[in-house]
Amino acid sequence: METVRTRAAMQARVATLRDKGARLGLVPTMGALHAGHLALLDTARAGIDFVVASVFVNPTQFGPGEDFERYPRDLEADARMLAGAGCDLLFAPAASDMYASDARTVVEVGSMGDVLCGRSRPGHFRGVTTVVAKLFHLVQPQVAVFGRKDAQQAVILGRMVRDLDWPVELRVVPTVRDPDGLAMSSRNAYLGPEERREALLLHEALGAGRDALQQGERHGPAIAARMRGVLDRGSQLIIDYAAVVDPGTLAPLEAVAGRVLLAVAAFVGRTRLIDNFVLEVQGDGVRDAPLLGWSDGPHAGGTR
Repeated sequence: METVRTRAAMQARVATLRDKGARLGLVPTMGALHAGHLALLDTARAGIDFVVASVFVNPTQFGPGEDFERYPRDLEADARMLAGAGCDLLFAPAASDMYASDARTVVEVGSMGDVLCGRSRPGHFRGVTTVVAKLFHLVQPQVAVFGRKDAQQAVILGRMVRDLDWPVELRVVPTVRDPDGLAMSSRNAYLGPEERREALLLHEALGAGRDALQQGERHGPAIAARMRGVLDRGSQLIIDYAAVVDPGTLAPLEAVAGRVLLAVAAFVGRTRLIDNFVLEVQGDGVRDAPLLGWSDGPHAGGTR
């Protein structure tokens, strides 16, 4: 596996690859890698000649008082994991190289970044869209892969790609979970034993929302209340939101029909965790559904 540390070196390497007609895949990460990230790499390889993974703890998506300074960093361990998973190139730039000291240009997707996680993390998605736009320019991938656990992020990036006519196919990989159901996250490393047990309430709350749908409930606020009822049981858990929204627009749903995104976020101790289910209601039945409205995964289509 190659390792590239600067924008200029990344652009030069991409130019060589594109001259050879290589199809490039990109897996953007902030490091502290786990099995969920490896699932992204597996998905990136389908139909792709050369896979680039970025490891960059992006300062612009952290707000004041958030965990930028303590976010887990171990580039050597990440590099070993990526090399073992068959990654072709690791792009690990410094913040001072990614952002000029007088940088002013940002990318935003309007009000979609102000709801759900955006409500409690102002400016977060502006940081995400801006850094992903920069990565798209630097790597010029034909395919970019993201995890479904960060559902709002994936929806917003899908809208960015569509609105700006970016020639990139987005692939969204289902959430990878521990055997007890907890969604894998780099921030799980912060959790103590009791906090980890309480963190399982996020998955349980989503299950309660699914159960409500399967029992015939179609009123969005009532389903959200069921999920909140589960989260309220946590003695160390502070609810950020329990929401029932349209997965295309992130707008709250009064009446559920078709695809629906059940999303929860909570602080467990000092650690903020998120999770979600993407479901589709068909008559009296409820089934898992793709996030972006087409078949998520290795054979996902474009963003139209």
